[in-house]
Amino acid sequence: MEYQFGQFSPEHLKKMEEGVKLFNEQKYWECHEALEDVWMEDRNDNARNIYWAVIQVAAACIHYRDNKIIGAQGMIMKAKQKFQRCHDLYVLTDLTYRYLDWKELETIVMAIPDGTDSKLSDFEELFNFRFKNYSTGA
Repeated sequence: MEYQFGQFSPEHLKKMEEGVKLFNEQKYWECHEALEDVWMEDRNDNARNIYWAVIQVAAACIHYRDNKIIGAQGMIMKAKQKFQRCHDLYVLTDLTYRYLDWKELETIVMAIPDGTDSKLSDFEELFNFRFKNYSTGA
C-alpha cells in the first residue's frame, strides 16, 4: 500500500515501538515520555495524532492508577478528541487497525462516559488494555 503524507505509515509504526512496549508493561509515564519525543519530531504531520491519542490514554491510566478521577476524566476527554481528529484528518490506515488494535482501543475509550458521568471503575477496561498485535509491520 502507498501511504500519503499525514497518513499513519510503517515509519510511524516503527517510531511507536518503545512507547507501545512501555504501555504494555503499564509503564504509562515512560510511555508518555517516549511518545512525546516522536510527537514533537513529527510536528507538521497529521499522523502525530495517533501518538497524541496514546499519550493521553496513557495519562488517563496514570490518573486511574492514582485514584484521581478528575485527571482521568480530563485526559480521556482529550483522548476522545484525538481519536475523532484521526478520523477527520484521514490519518488512520490498515496499520493502525492491524498492529495497534485501534478499533478495540477506540471502542474502549469512547465507551467511557463523558465528564463527571464517569467513575474510576469505568477506566478499568482501558487500564487492562494491551496492544496485542503490535509489530512494526516489517
